[in-house]
Amino acid sequence: MSDALELCRTEIARHGKSFALASRLLRPEERDAAAVLYAWCRRADDAIDLVAPPHQAAALERLRDELERVYTNKPLTDPTLVEFRRIVNACAIPEVYPRELLAGMEMDVKRHVSATWDELLWYSYRVASPVGIMTSPVWGMRSEQALPHAIDLGIAMQLTNIARDVREDWHRERLYLPDELLVEHGLPRLREHLGGVLLAHHRERLRPIVRELVEVADRYYQSADRGLVYLSKRNAWGVAAARFIYCDIGRRLAERRFDVFAPRAVVPLHRKLLSLVKASLVVLMPRVNQKQPRLGLPA
Repeated sequence: MSDALELCRTEIARHGKSFALASRLLRPEERDAAAVLYAWCRRADDAIDLVAPPHQAAALERLRDELERVYTNKPLTDPTLVEFRRIVNACAIPEVYPRELLAGMEMDVKRHVSATWDELLWYSYRVASPVGIMTSPVWGMRSEQALPHAIDLGIAMQLTNIARDVREDWHRERLYLPDELLVEHGLPRLREHLGGVLLAHHRERLRPIVRELVEVADRYYQSADRGLVYLSKRNAWGVAAARFIYCDIGRRLAERRFDVFAPRAVVPLHRKLLSLVKASLVVLMPRVNQKQPRLGLPA
C-alpha cells in the first residue's frame, strides 16, 4: 500500500464518516478507489474554501491546471493527485466530469445566487452529481442508463446539505436558498442581512423553506434508487447505505421541525447502522417502480 493511498483512506475516515461507513461494504479495491476520489474532491473543495475570497479565483485556476496535468500525464508531486491519476486511468473516468465539478466550484467563487428552483437544481448538479458519475465506474456501474440516477443522487445529497447548513452558511455570508422561495415565504430582503443576526421571525419563515428542500430531496433519492439495479448486489448495498444515511439527515431536521437555529443535524451511529439494514432490505427485496419517470434536471 502506498503512502498516498493511506493519505486518501485517512481523508475519508476523518471528513467523510458516512461515506467511509458505506464504503466498507465494497470490495477492498473498490473501497480504496472511492477513497481516492473522495480525497481529490475534498482537496479541491478545501483549496477554495480555506483561502480568502480574493484568492479563490487563483486557487480555482490552479485546480484546473492540476487536472490538465492529471489527464495529460505530466509530472505530479502531490500524492493525492498521483493516486487520482491512477484511478482515472484504471477506471477510464472522462475528464468532463471533474471539469464539471470545478465549474460548480466556480459558481461558488463568483458568489452565484439562485433566483429560481431550477437554478438551484442546476447548481446542485454541478457541485455534487459529478462525484457520483465519477464513482459509478469504480463501483461497476457502466450502463449509460444508470448515469441519470447517479445524477439524481448527487442532487438529493446536495439539497440535503443546503437544508442542513442554512445557519452555518449564513455565518459564512452564504445563502443557497432560491430567491423565489424567500419571496414566497415573506423574506424578500433576507440576503441584505447576510452574516448578521437571524431573528425569530426569520426562524419561523425559514422552516417551510427547509422542509420543502427536504421533501424535494426525498423525491430525488427515490429517483436515484431506480439506478441500483445496474449494480452488483454488494455495490448496490454500499450505494443504498450511503443514500439512507444521508437521507436520514432530513429525518433529523424534521424531528427538529426544520429549525435552522437548532444545532447541526448529525446522524448518530445507531441510526447509521439502521440505515445499513434498510439498505440491505432494499437490495434484497427491491420494490422500486422502474416505470416511474426519473426527476432529472429542468430544461
